[in-house]
Amino acid sequence: MWQQLYAELKDNNFMVVAVAEESRGADHARPWIEQAQSGYWQLIDTEHRLEDLYNLVNVPQAIWIDEAGRIVRPPESAGSTDHFRRMDLATRTMTPEDQAERLAARQAYLDAVRAWVRTGEHALPADAARAGLPKVTPAIAEARARFRLGVWLRANGRAAQGDLQMAEASRLHPESWSLWRQAADLDEVGKASGPDFWKRVHALGDKPYYPPPRL
Repeated sequence: MWQQLYAELKDNNFMVVAVAEESRGADHARPWIEQAQSGYWQLIDTEHRLEDLYNLVNVPQAIWIDEAGRIVRPPESAGSTDHFRRMDLATRTMTPEDQAERLAARQAYLDAVRAWVRTGEHALPADAARAGLPKVTPAIAEARARFRLGVWLRANGRAAQGDLQMAEASRLHPESWSLWRQAADLDEVGKASGPDFWKRVHALGDKPYYPPPRL
């Protein structure tokens, strides 16, 4: 969907910058990027620096930045919804109604981007955008440091110690699905979308996995 949006809006001084957060190294993300053959920029962040800068907690999240480099919308869910939580796990399918609602929500988000690029609609004033930026607490800062330490330990032959550090990172920052998924994939390929993932999702109760954007 991003390639189509970029192709449509690129003549309006618009650029999509997609960043893959990949602790396993650039080679794990590169095949997906090469297969997409996108016209927009695609970057690989092996150290999760983008998450540190903007306190991102999930994917896909988006940040709107204007031509002056000012954030006009802080991080928010980028067209994804919680309809997946009702899928049939045996068949990995959703009802036609849920699929339609999910697609409608995605379309509404893309239409909001179009309106912003063409008319400035949905851009927040500086004080509102600043107030909406996620706050980095001491616990979150420590969680990110422990996560990076855990990745380093695993890469240097100390997997058990690395896993302990990453588990502590998730305990300190439980809202970060990105930290948990990356640690899970380092431990076992596919684990980040397996039973442990769904157990965490069900534990959310009424809390959203993808908080809807306030457009």
